[in-house]
Amino acid sequence: MLASKLLERVEYRLLAGQTDIEVTSIENDSRKVKEGSLFFCIRGAVSDGHDFIPQVLEAGAKVLVVEKEVTAPAGVTVVQVRDSRMAMALIAAAWYGHPAERLRVIGVTGTKGKTTTTYMVKSILEAAGYKVGLIGTIETIIGDEVIPASHTTPESVVVQEYFRRMVDAGIGICVMEVSSQALMLHRTAGFIFEIGVFTNIEPDHIGPAEHSSFEDYLECKSRLFRQCRVGIFNHDDPHLEQILQGHTCSVETFGLGEGADLRASDLKLYHGEGRLGIAFRTSGILDMEVDVDIPGRFSVYNALTAIAICRHFGVPAEDIDAALKQVKVKGRVELVKVSDQFTLMIDYAHNAMALESLLATLREYRPHRLVCLFGCGGNRSKLRRYEMGEVSGRLADLTIITSDNPRFEEPEAIMDDIVTGMQKTDGAYVRITDRKEAIAYAIDHGEPGDIIVLAGKGHEDYQEICGKKYPMDERVLIREILEERGRA
Repeated sequence: MLASKLLERVEYRLLAGQTDIEVTSIENDSRKVKEGSLFFCIRGAVSDGHDFIPQVLEAGAKVLVVEKEVTAPAGVTVVQVRDSRMAMALIAAAWYGHPAERLRVIGVTGTKGKTTTTYMVKSILEAAGYKVGLIGTIETIIGDEVIPASHTTPESVVVQEYFRRMVDAGIGICVMEVSSQALMLHRTAGFIFEIGVFTNIEPDHIGPAEHSSFEDYLECKSRLFRQCRVGIFNHDDPHLEQILQGHTCSVETFGLGEGADLRASDLKLYHGEGRLGIAFRTSGILDMEVDVDIPGRFSVYNALTAIAICRHFGVPAEDIDAALKQVKVKGRVELVKVSDQFTLMIDYAHNAMALESLLATLREYRPHRLVCLFGCGGNRSKLRRYEMGEVSGRLADLTIITSDNPRFEEPEAIMDDIVTGMQKTDGAYVRITDRKEAIAYAIDHGEPGDIIVLAGKGHEDYQEICGKKYPMDERVLIREILEERGRA
C-alpha cells in the first residue's frame, strides 16, 4: 500500500522522501522490520524507538514515522508527527482497511467488572443469533479461534488486525475491554465505538509506569466517551460527573439507586444445590426478572451493564435472562463442583482491594466457614502481601497460604510477608508451599456449608518460577486431586 494512502487521516510534516512509496508492512518492533517496512518510532517507558533507526534502516525500512527530527539516507521517507502512538493507530486502521467501520464495536472500561461484563454480552448476543468477537484480559476470540492475551487491550496495530480478521470471518459485533492504559496510549484511536461503557472506578494503576495520579486515571477513562456514539454509565459511582466531563455521546445510566435509567431492585441471594448466585428485577427502560449464577452485588452491576448494552440490539428480555443463567467466566468467581457438601470457586482476586470485595461478598451468603487459599507474586510490592494477608485474616475463617508466581524470589519468603499481614488479625491460617498440596488440603478438610476460594490465579494456567512458565491450571489440579481420591 502507498504511504500516501496510509497517511490520509494523519497530520504530519514530511521531513524527507516522498509519500508515493510502497509500504510492505507496518512495524513498531524493530526486530520485525523487513525490506519496504514502515517503522513507528515509539517513545516508551523503557526504550525509545528513535534509537533503533540505524538498525531498521539496515533491515530495509523505507518509511519512518518519528516525533523528533532525524536524518535518513536517500530513498527513505521520514514523516514527523506530534504523537507516534496516535499516528500508529490511524495508520494501522488504514492498513487493515478501516475494519471497525464494518463492525459494531462495544468498549467496556472501569476498574472492575470489565471481563465478566464482556463475556455476559457475548453470551447474550450469540444466544440471540449474532456473531460476536471478543478482545479482553483473558483472551481474544475470533470465531473458533482463541488467542491468549498479554494485555487487557493490545497495541493498536494488533487491535486493527483483530478487527480485520473478525470482519473477514463474518463477525458483525466486537465487544472489548478498554483499559486506561489503552486510552492513554491511543491503542483504541482511529475508530468510533458504537457503545462505550463505564462500570466503576477506584484508585488503581497509579505509579511511575502507569498513571501519575487518580485524577489522571479518571481523565484517561473519560476519553472513551469522546469516542463513542452511545455511553452507558454506572449511575451509582461517586465519580460519574468527572467521567462525564467533556463527553460527546448520548447518555444512559444503570444502577441500584433512584434516578438510574435501568434500575435493579428486590435483590435475593441464593446458595445451595451447587449454585451460588443472585436474583433481582429491573425497572425503568426495561422491566424483567433476572437470575445470575454468579454471587454478589457486583454481579448485579455486571448483569445490569450487559442488559443495558444488549437491549440496543433488540434482544428480548426472556432471552437475556436465559443467557445470563448460563454465563461462566474462566477465573472470575468460577464455581468448580467437587462436593455436594461445600462450594469451591476459582477467582483472579490478586490484590487487597479485589480480595476484600470478593470475601465481603461471600460473607453475605453466611457460609459455615469461609476458606481463602492464596499466594502472592514474587518481585512485586511487599505491601500487597501484607495487605492481602490482613484482608484474608480479617474476613476468612481459615486462610491457606501457598505459592503463586514466585518468579525470582523464594516462595517461603513471600509467604513470610503474607503472615506478617495475617498477624495483625486473629485469623487462623496454615502454610502449604506446594499449590496442589494446598488445594488438596482445602478439599480434604472441606466442611458442610463451607465456601472455599482459590484466589489469585484465576484464568492463568501457569506458574512462573525463575523466569520460566510451567503449566499449572487449578482446574487440572482439582481434577487430579479428585481422581487420586477416587472421586472423579
